[in-house]
Amino acid sequence: MDLHFGDSKPTDEERAAVDAVLGPPESAWEVPPGMIADRSDADLRWARGGRAARERRDELLPGLHALNDRVGWVSEGGLDYLCRRLMVPPAEGYGVATFYSMFSVRPRPATVVRVCTDLACGGAALCGEVEARLGPASGVAVEQSPCLGLCERAPAALVVRAGAPAAPLSPTPPLPENPLAQGPGVTADRLDGSSSNAGPAETLSPGRDLSAPPAFEERGLGRSPSAEEPHMSQPGRGGVGDKTYVTAALAPAAPDTLAQAALAPENAPAEPPAALAVPQAGQDGLLLLGRIGKVDPTSLDDYRAHGGYTALRTAFAVGPAAVIREVTDSGLVGRGGAAFPTGRKWQATASQPDHPHYLVCNADESEPGTFKDRVIMEGDPYSLIESMTIAGYATGAHLGYLYLRGEYPRALQRLEHAVAQARARGFLGDDVLGQGYAFDIEIRRGAGAYICGEETALFNSIEGYRGEPRSKPPFPVEKGLFGKPTAENNVETLVNVLPILTMGAQAYAAIGTEKSTGPKLFCASGSVERPGIYELPFGATLGELLTLAGMPDNLRAVLLGGAAGGFVRPDELDIPLTFEGTREAGATLGSGVVLALDDTVPLPRVLLRIAEFFRDESCGQCVPCRVGTVRQEEALHRIVERTGAEAAGDIALLREVGRTMRDASICGLGQTAWNAVESAIDRLGAYK
Repeated sequence: MDLHFGDSKPTDEERAAVDAVLGPPESAWEVPPGMIADRSDADLRWARGGRAARERRDELLPGLHALNDRVGWVSEGGLDYLCRRLMVPPAEGYGVATFYSMFSVRPRPATVVRVCTDLACGGAALCGEVEARLGPASGVAVEQSPCLGLCERAPAALVVRAGAPAAPLSPTPPLPENPLAQGPGVTADRLDGSSSNAGPAETLSPGRDLSAPPAFEERGLGRSPSAEEPHMSQPGRGGVGDKTYVTAALAPAAPDTLAQAALAPENAPAEPPAALAVPQAGQDGLLLLGRIGKVDPTSLDDYRAHGGYTALRTAFAVGPAAVIREVTDSGLVGRGGAAFPTGRKWQATASQPDHPHYLVCNADESEPGTFKDRVIMEGDPYSLIESMTIAGYATGAHLGYLYLRGEYPRALQRLEHAVAQARARGFLGDDVLGQGYAFDIEIRRGAGAYICGEETALFNSIEGYRGEPRSKPPFPVEKGLFGKPTAENNVETLVNVLPILTMGAQAYAAIGTEKSTGPKLFCASGSVERPGIYELPFGATLGELLTLAGMPDNLRAVLLGGAAGGFVRPDELDIPLTFEGTREAGATLGSGVVLALDDTVPLPRVLLRIAEFFRDESCGQCVPCRVGTVRQEEALHRIVERTGAEAAGDIALLREVGRTMRDASICGLGQTAWNAVESAIDRLGAYK
């Protein structure tokens, strides 16, 4: 790739995929020479593009998704065409495309099977078995994948077959005209105000049980086709042959079933309802998970019948300043691991004189062992839409971006449907609930990059750059997305705002402890009888949680906080599950991962997998992390079968490398990459 455009031409499929996102070219200057026979007089007099095109750079990631979804990989011709349309140097576009694990810039089969090989699944052997069953002539690529967020049903796999989309490609259903939300990423040519009162879950398969739609529902990135919307696999618009884009999530995945799904993903078994991931489903007193299993996640009316949009009406009644005051008084802190006070973040964003303000929901939960946000988005999507609307109202934002993991196809479908329904019914748009407040939501798909869970890396990803963290200050509340004041929160943090407004800050703060207030979601997986999401008040002990989940008799260790967390011993189960309690115990709560390991699990292999994960996920921007994660993995490889004096030298090296990463890395990935290994050596006596 070069800084200059080359001679490569896109195929008809690639051009159609890009044009479905960006619209047709407005002039001959937007296409490679020779693709249009003659330039018009207007083209010869006026070369369009430049600044106007570059301001659409945030369309680069959706465009790459369109190419990858259509043909299975990103070719030089397709990338050149996309970059030419956006006035992005091809070398920069190539740098973005190669940053994400879900994209390929080399030819590969249209069908890709991603098998989770992370801590809860350990599917390396499953990869080999599936490859053996499929054979080399199957036209299917089998790849090892980091955590797919299906840990409660491990082992997990995701099948993706490229092809023509089942609906026109766009990051979300079209946004209505809203002058208050104009800015980068919201261009006039995409604001047509269209919406349908019938969402994808109701229209894709009449008569289906809507509480459990298949994970492999065939859609592009929006609505299902209708009579007015011809199917995109018609002659001349086909993807790979006459096939359409299909995804199928299988968990637990067995070799035979997975091989069959790889060959015909449209016939894969239906994914079970999200409620099956909540062992407490149906119990009274749940504040965050109470609707999951009770409410049809595709029905806005059902959501409202169970208390939905009560909090938003309360917010409009008291005003944005009072909303921020309630959130501050509740003691709510970020649930992603950093535990920053949410009210302070919202106040700092709202008080910035620079406009527009943005709201970003970080739904890119990629920490191995974490799946709580996925369950909320699949089982109660309208709660997130309502929460984002409240957050936007409080912070003065008129546009919210929901950055969703690329590995969550059912969550994408549910959220697209929820956004379309909320927009059609007046809960989103230029006059929300008739209150004169304009707010809308745009969904952006991630593409497989753990580092994009870091807020500034996420901003870069949305803007069309490599997902690398930015230096701070300035902080996002001052200069965040598109250089404007931005409030960023994860899914669990946002949905906590609903009970705060409905029950009051004082009642909410009475739950939990003085410093860690409210309920917390914990992801229990591994060697437990009842893996899933558990809602407990802060202050419950680790032992109480494991008792609910079914603790094994031969418990060896518990990993708290995921790969970036640390291990605790079976005799430390009285640790209170609070931010301050785990900190005092020398552990970390992180995002709420609780991975139990029994004595049959080879601990050195687990540590090696953690090291491999951080090596793969390092963005490479800073030397301590880029080099340190590699050196850490190399050392763990050398001592995987060693103990005592034979391992002493490499353990000393690991400590030195770990301290350097912790002290000098630019972001939390490098700073925490050594945590689990250190705790295993010091706390569990690994390699002794």
